[in-house]
Amino acid sequence: MILKQIFPLILIGKLFILISFIQGMKLLKLIFTTILFLLVVTAIYAVIMYKRGDMEKKELTDTDRKGTGGSYIKLKQGVTHYQIDGPDTGKAVILVHGFSVPYFIWDGTYEYLVKQGFRVLRYDQYGRGYSDRPDVVYGKDLYLDQLFELIRQLHLKGPVNLAGVSHGGKVVTSFTCKYPEMVNKVILIDPAYPSVPPSVPKLYTDYQEATHGDDRANGQLADFKYPGRHPDWVNKYKPQMQFKGFRNALVSTMYNYDYNGRAANTCLASAHKPVLLIWGKEDHTVPFNYSDSIRSVLNVDFFPVADAGHLPYLEQPAKVNAKIVEFLKKE
Repeated sequence: MILKQIFPLILIGKLFILISFIQGMKLLKLIFTTILFLLVVTAIYAVIMYKRGDMEKKELTDTDRKGTGGSYIKLKQGVTHYQIDGPDTGKAVILVHGFSVPYFIWDGTYEYLVKQGFRVLRYDQYGRGYSDRPDVVYGKDLYLDQLFELIRQLHLKGPVNLAGVSHGGKVVTSFTCKYPEMVNKVILIDPAYPSVPPSVPKLYTDYQEATHGDDRANGQLADFKYPGRHPDWVNKYKPQMQFKGFRNALVSTMYNYDYNGRAANTCLASAHKPVLLIWGKEDHTVPFNYSDSIRSVLNVDFFPVADAGHLPYLEQPAKVNAKIVEFLKKE
């Protein structure tokens, strides 16, 4: 009798549970659908922003290279853009640019050294300027091999003098450690010192570089204490960004250029080469106090430059260029 009385209640309870379950499933489905929709929208937005921001629209060809000045040479990993001037009998000086600004970064110093009678070479590293952008790992060996091949194929005489600015300082230091017999003297200008790969996935870094290309270009002005004195700097920088492979060269270098600053400079010290260390006192790209770490390992001719940022030879050319020549001519 009691069972008959409560049976309808049991049915109602089960029905209520079933309805609640169905409603719960609908809610979960709604939540899942909403999340999926947001993910799709986000992905579409990300692709649109990537396409819109990506400046790389074309392959670099010989047609693009016409009228760029300088010369071109085919090396193992591709064509390299370079410029060389000065008497064949002059002491060889090779100017190595930094992380992303190609060889025009040496404007002024290049011409000054040529007038002083040196045989001067500057070049665009792979992935930059008008040099090829090979689809390879941009590790230390790629940069060292390019420099080695240039010296050999251009038949530069005797041990050469190497000058590297910023990231070029890494290349110059590593090259001297690997081929000490090929190097006479070393000049380091505000050299990049610590080197730690980004902690985020490479895909994320590539996306950021693609969608913030203007920031990359405009950010080059931060290398100067007085950016207003270099109004054409960004416009000279941007043309290289239109050629496919530029961004990959930068990102790959970030993740693959294995460089321990202290170990490299200890190695350089063991090579027993004269080293001139030049540093802008108001460098905010590679802070001036990093010079202390280098000088604790290397015996250098230290030349701090007041009223200058990351590129002191461009902001104080008279002082810096004269010092470079004095160092190179000293027996």
